[in-house]
Amino acid sequence: MQKGIIGKKLGMTQLFDENGKVVPVTIVEAGPCAVVQKKTVESDGYQAVQLGFGDVTAKHVTKPRAGHFAKAEVAPKRTLREFRLEDISAMNVGDVLKADVFAAGDAIDVVGISKGKGYAGTIKRWNGHRLRESHGTGPVARHAGSMGSCSTPSRVFKGKKLPGHLGAERVTVQNLKVVKVDAENNLIAIKGAVPGPKGGILCIADSVKA
Repeated sequence: MQKGIIGKKLGMTQLFDENGKVVPVTIVEAGPCAVVQKKTVESDGYQAVQLGFGDVTAKHVTKPRAGHFAKAEVAPKRTLREFRLEDISAMNVGDVLKADVFAAGDAIDVVGISKGKGYAGTIKRWNGHRLRESHGTGPVARHAGSMGSCSTPSRVFKGKKLPGHLGAERVTVQNLKVVKVDAENNLIAIKGAVPGPKGGILCIADSVKA
């Protein structure tokens, strides 16, 4: 992982490639991100760089975080994220990263918080199959069904696909492609869909499997 940046999902649209084919893309406002802290093996046990994204007024920052920004001599930021990069020697506290750290054709991984869908049943949450709604099935067509237990082991195994909270969890989508970069407006067009709602915060980094 060599490059990383924080962004905000703006929404989806479509672009046309050189052959005239439609390419569905997600537009992300990537940066500007300030380098707030550098972590090294000597001082922290690992190597990483902490980036800040989104300006916020000083009164909306806690005192510990305000001191953190003051030490770095960086304006208060709404979002802080760490990126473990192989080489951070070229980065210094106070540097500003913009969307042009990436270029069209780059393979990237995108991390975000998926849309929350509340409490969901087994069919919506796990793609379960419903029962036949005839021949006396009763009001249980969309229920979980058998728990698979008897007197042995007299319990339900952990990991059983049951109803529960769906979404609102960290999701990583790997090997997406950067289609276009608008450095002037700090916009990146990414092929396909990325996790989360409009306005959601995303972490974009070089793909680990490309």
